[in-house]
Amino acid sequence: MSTLVKEAMQQVRRAVMDAAGIAVAEGAFPPVPLGDFIVEVPNNRENGDYAANAAMAWARDLHNAPRKIAEALVARMSLEGSYFDRCEIAGPGFMNFYLRKDFYARIAQDILQKGADYGRSGYGQGKKINVEFVSANPTGPMHMGNARGGALGDCLAAVLETAGYQVHREFYINDAGNQIDKFGLSLDIRYQQLYLGADAPALPEDSYHGEDIKERAAEFAAVYGDAYLTKPEAERRQALIDFALPKNIEAMRANLTKYRIEYDTWFHESTLHEDGELAETIAIMKEKGLTYEQDGALWYKNKEVLGARLAREGKTPEEIENLQLKDEVLIRQNGNPTYFAADIAYHRNKLLIRGFDRAIDVWGADHHGHVARMKGALDAIGCSGDDLDIILMQLVRLTRDGEVVRMSKRSGKAITLTDLLEEIPIDAVRFLFNMREPGSQMEFDLDLAIKQSAENPVYYCQYAHARICSILKKLAAEGKAPRACTLEELTLLQAEEEIALLRHLAALTDEIVLSARNYDPARITRYAVELATLFHKFYNACRVNCEEEPLMQARLHLCLCVKTVLSNILTMFRITVPESM
Repeated sequence: MSTLVKEAMQQVRRAVMDAAGIAVAEGAFPPVPLGDFIVEVPNNRENGDYAANAAMAWARDLHNAPRKIAEALVARMSLEGSYFDRCEIAGPGFMNFYLRKDFYARIAQDILQKGADYGRSGYGQGKKINVEFVSANPTGPMHMGNARGGALGDCLAAVLETAGYQVHREFYINDAGNQIDKFGLSLDIRYQQLYLGADAPALPEDSYHGEDIKERAAEFAAVYGDAYLTKPEAERRQALIDFALPKNIEAMRANLTKYRIEYDTWFHESTLHEDGELAETIAIMKEKGLTYEQDGALWYKNKEVLGARLAREGKTPEEIENLQLKDEVLIRQNGNPTYFAADIAYHRNKLLIRGFDRAIDVWGADHHGHVARMKGALDAIGCSGDDLDIILMQLVRLTRDGEVVRMSKRSGKAITLTDLLEEIPIDAVRFLFNMREPGSQMEFDLDLAIKQSAENPVYYCQYAHARICSILKKLAAEGKAPRACTLEELTLLQAEEEIALLRHLAALTDEIVLSARNYDPARITRYAVELATLFHKFYNACRVNCEEEPLMQARLHLCLCVKTVLSNILTMFRITVPESM
């Protein structure tokens, strides 16, 4: 929360505690320990700007009715030197505190004083957080899930940074294991089909059948011709992988850069195999008695380990039994590690070797069953599963004219991230994908995303910013410019629409903290839309270029506050901040 809001809440708490102390000294309250109580903003501001429930919280300790306790406290309460001018009792004993007129004037001063830093806080205490998102399989193009995951992960990282965390954005490249073997096989068969026709082998059903595989095979053939047809199969497949995989990864980089996502690290799964970290992780699991061999494979005792973790969390034996937990393969019969084994080593690398305080992964909802076993495995190898947080993201449904869309108008194929970014403004994609909580189903309206009207949330917010710029330009043309306002002048902002705006502006820092705490950047897009709505209401109700110069300056100051906050939010989410539209 902003410094002023935090101070106001602390003042409420001190006023209540000081009054309680006086009541004890005067014999009105018995000298007993008093528990904690809540200070909060009421849903209905007619019930005060802040409310305290101390009277209800202390009723049992003081053996008295809450209303009587509240009356005793208010009678002994001093608000001198605070931001409040009065406290009133409501209902069974709520104490409602009302701010002085100059409080929101101070908020307005604070916003322009802090400028681009308004909304920032030290909530995260500089803790190191690794946010891994998108991490698409490099064997094919990125899809709509990756599109939503990209916007969600990047904007979540931005929120965490603004809340005072040290954030590291990471992309995990699955360039090892079964999917790469399948990639090589698919490329190999498509390559052979270019030259052998009917004599070429057929592509197995569980291989990659996309047009992108044909394109990469053709590109390889354009460079090497049929020279690799006579090479040993293993050599030919490795050559195809070495040729195609870097191209796919570079295409991902280019698309994500266009999407305004810049990663601190592109982490290759293959490094876990090459530098021995995967083998070291497997060795640790063996030493701890977490594995056994069966049918030529190495297994992890997931049922035992995860069952114990769930029991510690309070699940009953019957509940655990109903989950039908199973052990997991770490090393297959062919000697290849499973994806699960590599994933354990990867998260050990993040938390133990690189020393992040917390790892956050953005996964598709279909990975739900993988969450608990990953946390359990981390506990088992000496890390803390509680230091890994998984954000499960639901799929996206694209619509146009109210109908579900699955194919690109340009290519006639399934819509990829590339297709989306070519058709829809990037501002709209990043903003709209963060309009809903990650765990909620999302419908992305392609028609809405390109509309230049108030129906389009990002356009609506950008227009509010541009409108303020237009106000300033028009006034400048008349020789009128913003100047510094005194606190007394800013207290002229007393219209209902002005106070509503100031209250909302005051809440930004707290909203960012809550967004960071809940891993929910949609909270900030909703805040921005509400801010734009409140500004438009203010603009329609209160004439900025009014005759009273002090009031005009106060309203200009308020416009600049809204402009600053909208700019801070849009910039935080890497969305364009237009000065004209």
